[in-house]
Amino acid sequence: MKALSTKFILFICLILAYQFQAQNTASILDDLPLNYEKTSPIYLLSDQLLDNEAQVPDYDNKPTKLKISGTIYQADGKTPAKDVILFIYQPDENGNYKMKRDANRNRYVYHRAWVKTNADGKYTFYTFMPGKYLKAKELKQIHRIIKEPGKPEQELSAFFFNDDPLIPDLTLACRAEAVKSMLRLEEKDDMLVATKDIVLKKSKDILTQ
Repeated sequence: MKALSTKFILFICLILAYQFQAQNTASILDDLPLNYEKTSPIYLLSDQLLDNEAQVPDYDNKPTKLKISGTIYQADGKTPAKDVILFIYQPDENGNYKMKRDANRNRYVYHRAWVKTNADGKYTFYTFMPGKYLKAKELKQIHRIIKEPGKPEQELSAFFFNDDPLIPDLTLACRAEAVKSMLRLEEKDDMLVATKDIVLKKSKDILTQ
């Protein structure tokens, strides 16, 4: 319950800090598939096809490339968690959620990718820096959904970025929460690189580090 309360506080803090306007939020949600909340996109690709490394569409054509890697651990914080699926989706560099249609005419967010951890719990995404939605004061972010073997999927707090100019506008409490899923960027080999580990809890709650 404490973890759920913390996530709820973070949700409220972020809404207040970013000063979302209701119509702006609605315009983003309108772009998502109608069945998005009922059928999680994490299930749209068979886990048999997944590797512990993945690349989002258009990665090769983006000027600001980003590599995100880390280790997912069991609740003890030491044992690597094998076969955990991690799914990301994000806006493009202009802050827009580019939409496509699949063979069944269902709409989906185009810039997305799946990974499944190996025996060492390792994962790596090759993506690009997302932009900020121009009509709302929100942090740049990459959304995440995770699924452990034998457990239902769960949304994690989005990846945020330590160089985001809006971070100083957050309250101390909101900033402390955002830091838990914040990526600290370094430049290496002509791309931005970040490392973020995830520790799974015994319950359905998940702690990011």
